[in-house]
Amino acid sequence: MYLNCDKYQELATFINELRTNVTTDKPNAEELRLNLTKLQIFFLQQIIPLVDANSQEQSYKTEISKQLRLLEVDIMFLQGAKQLTTLQSRLKTIEERLDTLIRYCQAITQPMEARESK
Repeated sequence: MYLNCDKYQELATFINELRTNVTTDKPNAEELRLNLTKLQIFFLQQIIPLVDANSQEQSYKTEISKQLRLLEVDIMFLQGAKQLTTLQSRLKTIEERLDTLIRYCQAITQPMEARESK
């Protein structure tokens, strides 16, 4: 159980690193794509194989998977953005999606931390 919590915290760290790259003055779309690939590989190798503690954790895992796929599409669209307004809009969408992913990780880890502290 605690191992799951650690893995989701590690996933959140990867997501925060990607978010930091998105919010820099001049984000590089190719670098973002490479960071996303690392994040997806971690998710596939470290999170997917975890035994879910409950159905809610499984639901969050499914949502995280979906958001990662959508994030991949968002970054592809970012790479194709030519105008500044389009670029800014794509970056805002990516940032919002990363925030959602972080909230999912927190929703999984915080209830576990509360139960373990009892």
